[in-house]
Amino acid sequence: MTSVLDRFISYVRIDTQSDPNSTSFPSTSKQRILSNQLAVELQELGISDAHVDEHGYVYATIPSNSTKSNVPVICFCSHVDTSPDVTGANVVPIVHRNWDGSDIVLPDDPTQVLRIGELHDLDQQIGNDIVTASGTTLLGADNKAGVAEIMATAEYLMQNPDIKHGDIKILFTPDEEVGRGTEQVDLVKLGADFGYTVDGEAIGTLEDETFSADGVKITIYGVSTHPGYGLGKLENALKIGADILACLPKETLSPETTEGKEGFIHPVQMEGIQEKVVLSFIIRDFTTAGLLEKETFLKRITDEVLSGYPQSTAEFVIQEQYRNMKEVLDQHPQVIENALTAMERVGLKPIQRSIRGGTDGSRLSFMGLPCPNIFAGEHAFHSKLEWVSVQDMEKAVEVIVSLCQVWEEKA
Repeated sequence: MTSVLDRFISYVRIDTQSDPNSTSFPSTSKQRILSNQLAVELQELGISDAHVDEHGYVYATIPSNSTKSNVPVICFCSHVDTSPDVTGANVVPIVHRNWDGSDIVLPDDPTQVLRIGELHDLDQQIGNDIVTASGTTLLGADNKAGVAEIMATAEYLMQNPDIKHGDIKILFTPDEEVGRGTEQVDLVKLGADFGYTVDGEAIGTLEDETFSADGVKITIYGVSTHPGYGLGKLENALKIGADILACLPKETLSPETTEGKEGFIHPVQMEGIQEKVVLSFIIRDFTTAGLLEKETFLKRITDEVLSGYPQSTAEFVIQEQYRNMKEVLDQHPQVIENALTAMERVGLKPIQRSIRGGTDGSRLSFMGLPCPNIFAGEHAFHSKLEWVSVQDMEKAVEVIVSLCQVWEEKA
């Protein structure tokens, strides 16, 4: 189990930040540095087909050692990139051994402090070994904790052939953080029947439900004229856009006023001039019907505002982003049942959760690979306070190994 920490420390030191404004794939070439290293390490473990393809994906197969011919092929997937929200360059990982529960002050920026009561689940880690960055960067546990756990699992299975399992596929993806993690994945080449992303938070959690997601773009065409002679003529697209935003509810339907399974309408960008403005929104709900309801509401607001500007027009375009993976997973209950069994076998009390967001597993599920999300132990992701527990990472390795065994036994 010591290898999971050693691997994690090695991986977070490599800057793999993705770029939402890039048109290349992967969005940053530096992601390939880690991908190439992982492929080499897998080959050194004896996994001969490990390689990086032209798009930066790592594919590998741990061959079956089962005497059964009908064991489903299972894939474990994590992403190599880190969030664009906080720099991932020059990460200095620090291991706080046998943490006593006191404040953890990060040395390179003492204003960055991990405190019980301020960070979710931190109070469960007293006595454990906590890994943080030094205060000026994110850590990269999202998702290099998952990468390290899958790699440690691969090492353990290759060194312990008495543990029976079917073919195990490994997939490391780029660009998950910018919503493009599955854009170029080849599921035929991967050849898996079912999958699990290892990209979750608290120990024991299994996430089998995500938001469904759409994007909405409203393009407003106003009437532009010289402001000195605008009386009765000028219809300012900037003001029209502002009126639409002002009509959104203040107490409901926003990220800052919702929780649990409540969806929202969230404006993310406004750009333009008095003649033309583009408003961009993300719409989130756990049901497709809920998305439609919110989009209809936003369209009604737009039409009502435009009625006060008779010479102006607007285009209202909806783009599907991803759907709740539960719609697919409910058709394959064994994927969840086997994960729950694996967690119980290693002494955990499983916690099934919904994600107020999306994962590669959402898209993979609708592409034909049913794929819930297993905990990796990462916390406070996309921030300088990001942390992970060594013991949680080790337990994740135990769960993955156990899960391989459960699928083989039940075949």
